[in-house]
Amino acid sequence: MKSYLTKEIRNVGIVGHGGTGKTQLVSSLLFTAGMTARWGKIAEGSTTTDWDEEEIARKISIQTGLAYAEWPTSGGQAGGSEKVKINFIDLPGYSTFITEAKASLIAADAALIAVDAHVGSQVTTEKVWDYCTEYDIPRAFVLTWMDRELASFERSMESLEQVFGRNVVALQLPIGSEKGFRGVIDLVGMKAHIYKPDGDGRPSTEEIPAALADEAKEAHEKLVEMVAEGDDELMEEFFREGTIPIADLIPGVRKAIVAEKIFPVLMVSSLHNIGTASLLTFLADAFPHPDEHAQVGFTEPNGKGERVERKYDDGQPLSLFVFKTLADPFAGRINYFKVKSGVLKNDATLTNYNRGMLERFQHTQVVQGKQFTEIAELHAGDIGAIAKLKETTTGETLGDKAAPVYYKPAQLPEPSITFAIEPKTRADEDKIGVSIHKIIEEDPALRFMRDPQTKEFLLAGSGQQHIEVVVAKLHKRYHVDLTLKPPKVPYRETIRGKADAEGKHKKQSGGHGQFGVCRIKMEPIERGKGVEFVDDVFGGAIPRNWIPSVEKGIRDAAARGYLAGFPVVDFRAVLYDGKYHDVDSSDMAFKIAGSLAFKEAMKMAKPALLEPVMHVEVYAPDQYSGDLMGDLSSRRGRIAGSEARGHNVVIKAQVPFSEMLSYANDLISKTQGRASYSMEFSHYDYLPNELAQKVIDAHKPAHGEAEEEEG
Repeated sequence: MKSYLTKEIRNVGIVGHGGTGKTQLVSSLLFTAGMTARWGKIAEGSTTTDWDEEEIARKISIQTGLAYAEWPTSGGQAGGSEKVKINFIDLPGYSTFITEAKASLIAADAALIAVDAHVGSQVTTEKVWDYCTEYDIPRAFVLTWMDRELASFERSMESLEQVFGRNVVALQLPIGSEKGFRGVIDLVGMKAHIYKPDGDGRPSTEEIPAALADEAKEAHEKLVEMVAEGDDELMEEFFREGTIPIADLIPGVRKAIVAEKIFPVLMVSSLHNIGTASLLTFLADAFPHPDEHAQVGFTEPNGKGERVERKYDDGQPLSLFVFKTLADPFAGRINYFKVKSGVLKNDATLTNYNRGMLERFQHTQVVQGKQFTEIAELHAGDIGAIAKLKETTTGETLGDKAAPVYYKPAQLPEPSITFAIEPKTRADEDKIGVSIHKIIEEDPALRFMRDPQTKEFLLAGSGQQHIEVVVAKLHKRYHVDLTLKPPKVPYRETIRGKADAEGKHKKQSGGHGQFGVCRIKMEPIERGKGVEFVDDVFGGAIPRNWIPSVEKGIRDAAARGYLAGFPVVDFRAVLYDGKYHDVDSSDMAFKIAGSLAFKEAMKMAKPALLEPVMHVEVYAPDQYSGDLMGDLSSRRGRIAGSEARGHNVVIKAQVPFSEMLSYANDLISKTQGRASYSMEFSHYDYLPNELAQKVIDAHKPAHGEAEEEEG
């Protein structure tokens, strides 16, 4: 395998809404480029980047897939090289797995956003656009499924322009429509690329069909104007000549794309291999190499400390960033990384800056789906993989010991749903911790914990399907069988009023007794502030060394809850007085006194239950908007508004989490699977009294037993 220089590398994130054909597109591009002997198909489970058992069974992408193609440039943008290396980062599009897309897109220098030519822009289209904006990377759109019934270039363009603005501009026009789609018109070179359906993906270049000549000329002029707008020299030439010659237009288009002045639209039929060679040439010619994408390093982890200047340059000190970890039951831990500076030689020993330890890079490899090929060296900007590092995981930086730097990892949203999981056997219980932690290494969007109140194991993720996939992986990889229980709603308790209470603990049992008295005032504080403790004791009523014990007693009691066993939050406890005994007082006595004072205060402070409220966005065809708004309202949702997106509508609402537990399946049935939604935590709000009483009644038996054990 040849090592490519920085200017010969294109790192392309393939992103978009679920079902837009990203993985099939990559498979077809690899086949066209001659990288695979067999043309992989989703339906057959033979694509290069969806190789995991769960992905093949479900026919969706669940995790990051890597692949690469070698392809010649047409205009010499590769610095004189005959071919460039295009690294494809194939990323999931379903909302349940979208955090995986954000985590790995950080390694891309440009993004290709797949859009269904029948549907146009969708919820995840906008979400991945926002990720590209956050990472400041150029992007282009590719219309997929151009051969399908009701596919429409015009409608798709209208949808994209409406959502993303006038800088979305066609770089190609279709030749034929739906089942008659046979090729594309290149609006830069003004030639027709005619493809043989189900062929090798290589077109014949011909003159533009006469029936499309006027439309092509008009689209070409629009492209020329958009490119000239962002470049003073080209603008002068445009006004002088009335156009821009093709020789100047090609580098002008590339410059505008890299500067994010235009966002071009191309098109393909992946299932019939039409448009793939044209798309590969576009990626090789127009997308930036790594050194054209700015990067920032820091002197401390997580983007803290001072900035460190580090370029994608072979002459800089070696540094690399791990953006993805796989937990392979046979090969162990496999890390995907991007070389951020310098040259990585095989068998190098690097320092993991985050952990302060050495790691040896034996058998550095490049990745083609699940196939790994050893390589002698990787230059700045290239992507590789390494197996069996001792401790390194996702988000960590390694490199030359003498020149430390830290790259900021992706900032992922917190999990939106939690399930209780129950091991089926004692053997499963013994293996659960180790197995789940291996899965978490490859999926930072997961959280695993044990509830201190219920003693249940909890697994939190981005959605029900996410958790189900994890359970399936645990069974297949590590032979751990788990039962999923319905997700528990993380209610909280709080107070609406003020209280003044005393906690007195007095016990005499021969010898030293126990004695502690504290008096506290409690009052509600702003939502989200948690628990505040204020020491307002004067005159030594309680010695200083025992005041932390009172605070601990209050905090521990608050964590155990009062009404139904949920943590009490958003209150201030002011300790203002108390009594002690020179002999009988102790830390434990004052801790118990603090707990008793808290319970007494809760009786008077108008305790109430809080429920989590989610920010929900539903994306659906506009004919369903009325029904969906009514459904959200029936779930106690507050509609925050809606906006039209072409022939679709986005409904925004605030809905209690407890009402959203069954929403995914209900939405599918109400819209025949044509709608999607996203959900993230917004805030806590009071649970209505009649519902609160049901929750209290349901949890009181367990809470009572827990209190008894505590006592």
